[in-house]
Amino acid sequence: MFKELNLQIWVDADACPAIVKELLFRAAIRTKTMLTLVANQGLAAPRSEFITALLVPSGMNVADRKIIELVQPGDLVITADIPLAAEVVAKDALALDPRGELYTSANVGQRLAVRNLLDELRGGGHVGGGPPNFSPKDLKAFANQLDRWLTKGKKP
Repeated sequence: MFKELNLQIWVDADACPAIVKELLFRAAIRTKTMLTLVANQGLAAPRSEFITALLVPSGMNVADRKIIELVQPGDLVITADIPLAAEVVAKDALALDPRGELYTSANVGQRLAVRNLLDELRGGGHVGGGPPNFSPKDLKAFANQLDRWLTKGKKP
């Protein structure tokens, strides 16, 4: 028999790909896991007791601050924002990039340092462009990490 923990998924929803949100909706309903979308604009979400949308005011990092305020140890935050991921990990939660990279205490410091360096280089005109387009490989990597987290959320 399995005992379910009260772990929750938080989504930095403004920039999260629609296909990732759809996968999250299905997973939340299937596993009866609370899922909260945090955004500064209205979002379409299926009606479910396991899915909520939290609308925050517009402004720089308002959604991020709300997630940090509400996240609990063991929760999962879906975000491509590495500074937010670092704060989530500092609160003993996990952060998962929509492309499938899981941020933990073992790797988030290095990822934040690389992000800051690239940000400086872009600001100085030394590097251009952004990430490649979202691909089926990215979605598969995300789904695999999500499944691992959901599986660990149940203890014998």
